[in-house]
Amino acid sequence: MHIHVPEGAVPKDGPSAGVTMLTALASVYTGRKVKPYLAMTGEITLRGQVLPVGGIKEKILAAKRAGIKEVILCWQNEKDIKEINPDYIKGLKFHYVKQMNQVLETALLKK
Repeated sequence: MHIHVPEGAVPKDGPSAGVTMLTALASVYTGRKVKPYLAMTGEITLRGQVLPVGGIKEKILAAKRAGIKEVILCWQNEKDIKEINPDYIKGLKFHYVKQMNQVLETALLKK
């Protein structure tokens, strides 16, 4: 399968959906559902490495308002979480990953 996302908005706007798009494809191909109340963000390389992205504070606060319970982030974005007031993110569970296989292990429910 080839997915082409043409440049349309601000340059670099959109790569943070890489982990989400690959997780959605893995869900379709394996028939395994994605955990409910889970959010994720991160760019991925062709070799499956998860890269850090920007705008973490805004994304996390929006996820919390939307009722999200767990968040998957690149391990390099952990520093961004530490800058957020703990009262704002109380109740959120964070999973810090380096590789896409860790994302899939965390995100996909067992059959």
